[in-house]
Amino acid sequence: TTPATSDPDVELSALRGEIDTINQEILTLLNKRAKVVLEIGKLKKENSMAVYDPAREKEIEKSLVEMNTGPMPDESVIKIFREIISACRSLQ
Repeated sequence: TTPATSDPDVELSALRGEIDTINQEILTLLNKRAKVVLEIGKLKKENSMAVYDPAREKEIEKSLVEMNTGPMPDESVIKIFREIISACRSLQ
């Protein structure tokens, strides 16, 4: 008898399904983050505080690098989060 081999199309479809689920989770978390950012923006506005806080953004980047265990490189993580932060800042 020949050994059972997996069907690459089935395996690819399953992996893509997993990616779709992860994308949905990421989108849910991005929108959850955006809601918190809106609250922060409201608080800053009420207290005449600046929207842009470069020290806080550097703190976030440092924390992300410390938490990152890969395989995504730190530079990529920072670029992604800079985009997220920028998009969220525009909500404020």
